[in-house]
Amino acid sequence: MPAYHSSFVKDGSSLGNLALLPLKTSFRGPAPPCSPGTEQDIIDEALYFFRANVFFRTYEIKSEADRVLIYITLYITECLKKLQKCANQNQALNEMYSLAISKFDIPGDPGFPLNSVYAKPSSTTEADQMRQYLQQIRQETAARLVERVYSDNGKPSKWWLCFAKKKFMDKTLSRPGQ
Repeated sequence: MPAYHSSFVKDGSSLGNLALLPLKTSFRGPAPPCSPGTEQDIIDEALYFFRANVFFRTYEIKSEADRVLIYITLYITECLKKLQKCANQNQALNEMYSLAISKFDIPGDPGFPLNSVYAKPSSTTEADQMRQYLQQIRQETAARLVERVYSDNGKPSKWWLCFAKKKFMDKTLSRPGQ
């Protein structure tokens, strides 16, 4: 069975070779807002496909939106590692906020795990915009993930946390030892 790919393959703007997709979010950033009536964005799609895609060691990239899907999938794994240590939803929200705004590598940085797949930003302006876009994605993904993991009676769902040790494409966004 092949991995799931993004359905957001429109020709639009991009940062490097990362699609700049509309998001349903209240967090500030360069992503355009979704049009009214839009049911799903790339983050919903990544959360929906996460538990199926996380088992794949290879992933064929078919569009620039797939690169966004890969990044979100890797970030969800990092979030689940942190959520394993949280006792309640309030603590989880604080941990996710801290993780979302913490310093992170972008494509082109030496610590970024998939530099062979992502294009390095062509200028410092594009690098800043890419960092803001990825931070906006990180914040919204973390908020939605906490809602899903803690949806039942305020206790974490074991059906989500059991995926914390899985590595999508045998990669991780965190540096060794973190």
